[in-house]
Amino acid sequence: MNSPGIDRLRRAALVVNTRARHGERAFFEAIDVLDRLGVPLGATYAVRDPARLAEVIREVLEEGYGLVVLGGGDGSVSSVVDFFAGRDAVLGLLPLGTANDFARTLEIPSDIERACETIARGKVVDVDLGLAEDNYYVNVASAGLGVGVTQALSPRLKKRAGAIAYTVAAVRAFLRHEPFTARLTFPDGDHEPVEHGRLLQVAVGNGRFYGGGMVVAPNSGMDDRALDVYTIALGRHRDLVGVARYLRSGDFVSNGSVNHYRTARVHLETEPELPVNVDGELVAHTPLTFSVAPNALKVVVPPGSGAARYDAGEPPAR
Repeated sequence: MNSPGIDRLRRAALVVNTRARHGERAFFEAIDVLDRLGVPLGATYAVRDPARLAEVIREVLEEGYGLVVLGGGDGSVSSVVDFFAGRDAVLGLLPLGTANDFARTLEIPSDIERACETIARGKVVDVDLGLAEDNYYVNVASAGLGVGVTQALSPRLKKRAGAIAYTVAAVRAFLRHEPFTARLTFPDGDHEPVEHGRLLQVAVGNGRFYGGGMVVAPNSGMDDRALDVYTIALGRHRDLVGVARYLRSGDFVSNGSVNHYRTARVHLETEPELPVNVDGELVAHTPLTFSVAPNALKVVVPPGSGAARYDAGEPPAR
């Protein structure tokens, strides 16, 4: 392995969620490619029950593996990221999901061969994680439409429609959506408290993407020690069409229905109280405090990746 950041990782384990798209095939292909590239695999796990993924990762980390190669989608990453947070162990990622938004943010290729090359020859960087109270997340937490999308996004729809399933689910969720009011307060005093009514969604983003490539934070770096908070109002029909049109590029931030706040901590209250979607899982309710956990996760990225701007251990410039 050529990168100094990778050479020090003497023991590697491969853990693949074989229920992910193409997971079974990817498991065997990854073993062959990683072996050819000189990545020393000390253990391999084909996990057929996603509910066991967290247990397997915990065991692998307790056994002292310095590099854990995880094959799965955003849900797989989110379900195990708490075990990596604050540890010296490094995450290598094989993107096998429908959306792969975390990998997209870090510019990790979805092709198995190229993803394995990233693990063998890439660089190790520290990236931030979001916190919804004490629950770590990698991409985005949201209240409002995002929850409805999660509820409408069935495994069958994802399997049949792929990434476009998120668009289909969003339309279904929008048709059932009830507007709400949100109050945002900022414990660090970097913004005045604000209240917004008739909202479609509040999103608190750590990464750049969510929902299969839609941009939640176009200018975000994964180690900038900040969260991007957006409120989207349920405005006129053409306003919503405008937001939808620009979600892919990130230009939605200039839409009049959108307010943006950049902060390290924010407290969210809603009327009525609402469930909160954290990386695709409904695990909390408002009121809720969100914060950033700086440099909480070590991950291997391509040598040219600019999403995480600083190598592991290098602090952001001030």
